[in-house]
Amino acid sequence: MTDDLPQLSGPVFEPASKKPATSVVLLLHGYGANGDDLIGLAPPLSQALPDTVFLSPNAPYPCEGNPFGGFQWFDVWQKEDENRLTAVRYAEKIVNAFIDAELEKRGLDESKLVFLGFSQGTMLSLQTGLRREKPCAGILGYSGRLESPELLGDEIRSRPPVMLIHGEEDPMLPVDLMDAAAQTLTENGVDVSTFRRPGLGHGIDPDGLKLGAAFLTRCLGG
Repeated sequence: MTDDLPQLSGPVFEPASKKPATSVVLLLHGYGANGDDLIGLAPPLSQALPDTVFLSPNAPYPCEGNPFGGFQWFDVWQKEDENRLTAVRYAEKIVNAFIDAELEKRGLDESKLVFLGFSQGTMLSLQTGLRREKPCAGILGYSGRLESPELLGDEIRSRPPVMLIHGEEDPMLPVDLMDAAAQTLTENGVDVSTFRRPGLGHGIDPDGLKLGAAFLTRCLGG
């Protein structure tokens, strides 16, 4: 039953072509942000993907770290313990329910879905995308890390291509976390590519966006 799960909502950027969507990019924002934070990526990305709808839902929980319009998927400050893992798994269920409803509404399947996450949204994209029964078209993650990497081998159910992009000067999540994630993904049979962005902190720069656009185009056949 998903009736008791929080219902997600947030900004939507419909296909630039004005035609019915043939693919979906799901934008999952970071801790303390909201759907408006990433929907601004949709207009430039839509130039390469004119028939794609971009969905940028707000996370379901208010964020104490940013009480003025900020949300969180789970409490990032929880220790690496069973309670944190429970929270991550619950967020995974919420996102899965949202995905299932949106794909059904648009008459699409997982092969036309790509995750695009930033920071906590990258963590949730990897958590969700690698555990769905049917593989999505790809996972693009900026400035994130892999949650509970030791569990992936037993829980992975699909292996979509993954691209990870990370600033070398990230003060919040060190770039080494990208390398560690890539190693675990590779060990589990996932095709992963990584890009370090020199001089970049916790963010997305123009070159990173270009790399991401090329990846999305390959994944969705644009």
